Amino acid sequence: MIIKKIVIGSDHGGFNYKAKIIEYLKHNNYDYIDVGTYSEASCDYPVIARKAAAKIVNGEAEKGILICGTGIGMSIAANKVKGIRAAHCTDTFSAKASRAHNNSNILCLGERITGECIALDIVNVWLKSEFEGGRHLRRVDQIEES
Repeated sequence: MIIKKIVIGSDHGGFNYKAKIIEYLKHNNYDYIDVGTYSEASCDYPVIARKAAAKIVNGEAEKGILICGTGIGMSIAANKVKGIRAAHCTDTFSAKASRAHNNSNILCLGERITGECIALDIVNVWLKSEFEGGRHLRRVDQIEES
């Protein structure tokens, strides 16, 4: 599967990792849309999460990556948007399973809780993993009906 475009965003707590992940995306020839924040000044993560989710729902991006201090706030906020399946991942197994079993379309990371090298490994695995479909499709469809 070739990913067309990634939307990426962070609040002030994930600002440094956002820059590192953008370097990764550029190095690996992914197109991306940066929805902010653009500095370490305090900002509200729900605003960034909604901007990123909207880009996926309206088809401007296929997948998204959101980073805050823990990844939890971003995942809660993004999952409020119908059609979004945001997964907060702290390890590569969860990242792969979130794609294979849950067809997650947003990866959420926490800069304050996950080491930088692990975070980049998680991004790599998540972007390269595919949805398995089959019995998992029925369950994802049930999520979308809610």
